Amino acid sequence: MNPGKIIFINGVSSSGKSRLAKELQKRLKEDFLHLQLDAFIEMLPRTDDMDMFMRMVSGMNRSIGVMAEEGNNLIVDHVLVDKSWMDQCLEILGGRYVLFVGLHCPLEELERRERKRDSRRQGFAKAQIENIHLGKLYDIELDTHALTVEQCADQVLDFYATGHSSAFDRMRAAAGLSNK
Repeated sequence: MNPGKIIFINGVSSSGKSRLAKELQKRLKEDFLHLQLDAFIEMLPRTDDMDMFMRMVSGMNRSIGVMAEEGNNLIVDHVLVDKSWMDQCLEILGGRYVLFVGLHCPLEELERRERKRDSRRQGFAKAQIENIHLGKLYDIELDTHALTVEQCADQVLDFYATGHSSAFDRMRAAAGLSNK
């Protein structure tokens, strides 16, 4: 069985990751599962236990590798604000096709989106924006304020159609990891 392909979307809260993932699911010719951090957070009985939260994120990261190993194509919707989370994903996903997408959006727009969404606590975007893209290389970067979700999906699909991805390989090489 061939391992699944991964379209890995990274961006702060309210940057448009889930909307982009759903748009891609509708338009991709192959079936892709949408694996999102928010769904894992909703599994937590409470959010004040940082040890439990970190174990949950580690488990989610490992599940990405297991799901892909079983032949599932994935659209991963993540908020890689902690360097250890990025490092773990680099370690786990070596040798797999990973198209790494970085989403950008001005803080003012992110805060507007947070206020508009009843389900969001305020301030997540502001807390995450400084570190979200620190030390990361992307195959494609998109401004979700300047582009519609359809335009973002067009760009991801155009890049995906080339069959190329190299950001994860370059970051793995920089970290001294082999590309199994």
